[in-house]
Amino acid sequence: MPEQKTLATTGNLVVAEAMRQCKPDVVAAYPITPQTTIVEEFAGFVAKGKTDCEYVTVESEHSAMSTCIGASAAGARVMTATSSQGLALMWEELHIASGMRLPIVMANANRALSAPINIHCDHGDIMGARDAGWVTYFAETAQEAYDNTIMALRVAEHPDVLLPAISALDGFITTHSIDRVCVMDDATVADFVGDYESASALLDTDDPVLHGSFSGLGGPFFEFKRQQREAMEGARAVIKEVGAEYSELSGRPFDVIETWGMEDAETAVVVIGSTAGNARHVARELRANGRKVGVVKVRVWRPFPYAELAAALKGLKAVAVLDRAESFGAEGGPLFTEVRGALYDLETRVPVVGYIYGLGGADVRLELIERVYDDLSDIAAGSAAPAGLVYLGAREEA
Repeated sequence: MPEQKTLATTGNLVVAEAMRQCKPDVVAAYPITPQTTIVEEFAGFVAKGKTDCEYVTVESEHSAMSTCIGASAAGARVMTATSSQGLALMWEELHIASGMRLPIVMANANRALSAPINIHCDHGDIMGARDAGWVTYFAETAQEAYDNTIMALRVAEHPDVLLPAISALDGFITTHSIDRVCVMDDATVADFVGDYESASALLDTDDPVLHGSFSGLGGPFFEFKRQQREAMEGARAVIKEVGAEYSELSGRPFDVIETWGMEDAETAVVVIGSTAGNARHVARELRANGRKVGVVKVRVWRPFPYAELAAALKGLKAVAVLDRAESFGAEGGPLFTEVRGALYDLETRVPVVGYIYGLGGADVRLELIERVYDDLSDIAAGSAAPAGLVYLGAREEA
C-alpha cells in the first residue's frame, strides 16, 4: 500500500487536489457558492504550474459544460465543478454530454434550488439531474469526496461505460468543514487513473468521426437511448471492480452501499450524503440501550443499487428513508421511491416510511433522527405507519 499524507482540509480543497492528481487536459468552470473554492484552488494549481491543464474561464455554467463537451469530443480528458442553479443552467448540456458518451467528470456541491433564494445544502439540485444519464457518486465526508472523484474518472473513461460522472458532496457541511483526509501521492493516482485516449476524437483526422448529428423521425435516436441504458447497466460491474482496486490501493473500503449494524437489525434508516454520520451516531446510542437498529448509506446513486439494497433490507420489520429533496406530486422523495421500488419483489413486504428533512440547510438534529427510529419501533410493534409523507423538523405554523 502506498504511503499517504494526512491533511486537515475541506471537501472542496481536497476535490481540487484529486482533480489535479487526475491530470485533466481541460477544465472549464464558472464559480458558484458553495462550489467556488474548488475551481479557485484548481485555477491556482494551473497558475503555479502544478498541473499542465487548459483552464477555461467562461461566462456561465451553460458555457462551462458546452466547453467541456467540445473539449471531450475533441479527445481531451475533461473535468469541471458546479452547484445548484449552475447545475440547473447546465441541464440541456447534461443530456448532450451523456448522449454523446463523453466521460466528463464533474464535482457538484449539493445546494438548494431557488425560490426562495437559498445557498445551503439540500439535494434538490442533484436529484434534478438524476435522469440525465450521468454516473453519480455521493460523499458523506471529505475523504469520500476525494476518493469518489478519482474513482469516478476511472469509471467514466472505462471503454464499457463512456458516460459522464458526478462526484457529489454536501454544500458547506462537506465542502467547507475541516476534515481529516488521507491523500495518495501524485504518481499513485496517475497510475491508477491511467492515460486517456478517446476512441472517437473529432481531431483524429486519420479516422474521422461524426459527433452531434441529427436523428429525426425514423432515425436511430431510440437505439441510442437504449445504448445509454446498457452503458449505465454495464457501469454496475465496473464501479465495483474499480472500487475493489481502489480499496486495495488506499486501504479504505468501498461498495455501492455501506451498512452499519445490519447483521441483526430489525429496523433501519436509509440515507444518502453527510446525514449518514448523524444516523450512525444515534444508532450507536440506541444499540447501547438494546435496540436492534441499523443504517444503510447509499454511496452510488446512479446506477441505483437496487439489488444490494433489497439484500440489505429484506426481513426487516420497518425501514425509514430520509430524503433531502422533494419530488412534488410523487408519493415521496426521490430516494424513497427508489428504495420502495427496490423492495417490491421481496417475498415478504417491508413497511417503508418516507421522511423529507433538512431542505435549504435546515438543521438535522439528533433528536429528529431518534424520532425516526422511535417511529420505526412503533411500526415494528404493530402500530400503523405515519400517514403520508413526514416533513421531519418542519415548523407546523409555517
